Amino acid sequence: MAQIAFIGLGQMGAPMASNLIKQGHRLSVFDISPAAVSALVAQGATAAASPAQAALDAELVITMLPNGDLVREVLFGAEGVCSTLSPAALVIDMSTIHPLQTDRLIADMQARGFSLMDAPVGRTSDHAQAGTLLILAGGTAEQVQRATPVLMAMGSELINAGGPGMGIRVKLINNYMSIALNALSAEAAVLCEALGLSFDVALQVMSGTPAGKGHFTTTWPNKVLKGDLSPAFMIDLAHKDLGIALDVANQLHVAMPLGAAAREVYSQARASGRGRQDWSAILEQVRVASGLAGKH
Repeated sequence: MAQIAFIGLGQMGAPMASNLIKQGHRLSVFDISPAAVSALVAQGATAAASPAQAALDAELVITMLPNGDLVREVLFGAEGVCSTLSPAALVIDMSTIHPLQTDRLIADMQARGFSLMDAPVGRTSDHAQAGTLLILAGGTAEQVQRATPVLMAMGSELINAGGPGMGIRVKLINNYMSIALNALSAEAAVLCEALGLSFDVALQVMSGTPAGKGHFTTTWPNKVLKGDLSPAFMIDLAHKDLGIALDVANQLHVAMPLGAAAREVYSQARASGRGRQDWSAILEQVRVASGLAGKH
């Protein structure tokens, strides 16, 4: 079992640390909340007065903090981890922070002779309690291999994201999509209500279509990702249907700003000559608009 410093005992960090203790790991813990520290001490952890004290003699240091500035302060501050960290230790940042901050942290740690990998988590605090988090592991192959036994004490699934900084990148993109989709889904649900349509009927239908399943796993693998833009459902028709939905919403005074923004993307695709291509060609439209055409 490993000697671990765990820094950041919030809603996610506290149950994660608790599961490490349950799996027999030895923990030295630090948090600005004395109550959070006391709760872990009652489970068998050792309290530390600072990140530096927590990291003393640690084989692994885990940070689970609200933002990248705090991670940097915990690592490099006056009472920071690096003032006592062994060069043989591995730091695992499990926070959700800006990926470019992660890149700088990795580089700055390397410049000081230390090792840091990113391993943010997916799922919720309930999964943290149950020890069934999704772990999105960045880092080198050696770092991921070394960290896996400890990471799997907190989660039920680990995905190797493909190198340093890639864990936080896939976490960011997953959150971006799910958070934005939450708002778009709310627009659709309110339109159901305004039209007098049973939400249960909508749920039954959309659970079996790209509306509920998402394009990553339905339309894209069968069309645009294969380089096939022959129309199964044309962009012209998608634009028409989206326009009808927005017109109905307007007449019913239902605000649909995300739907309106999406129509602009379809309008741009039509203006670019994609009207008769498959609607999955929206991916290529956005790639071209972002200057990524021809880059795979």
